[in-house]
Amino acid sequence: MSCGEPHDTDCTEVLSEVWLFLDHECDEKRRLLLEQHLDECSPCLEQYGIEEHLKVLLARKCGGEHAPEEFKQRLRDQIRKTVAEQGGVPVHDRLD
Repeated sequence: MSCGEPHDTDCTEVLSEVWLFLDHECDEKRRLLLEQHLDECSPCLEQYGIEEHLKVLLARKCGGEHAPEEFKQRLRDQIRKTVAEQGGVPVHDRLD
């Protein structure tokens, strides 16, 4: 997807990382770049809003049980791999 406007960070790249952004899974520098793009790009901001609402809904409906940390790490690793394969963009790890 592209809104047709020039941005420092491409729309496709931003949307492929929106879940990482929502989950605070990217480092601060990357987060600021994604945030700047969302501030400038209405179509991406709209898509981000849909994803954010979905995350809230999932948390509300499925948030009672907590998965083991090992499972969550395997899931994060698989999501990163899938995002990188489908989006063709590098996925930046969060700095702990």
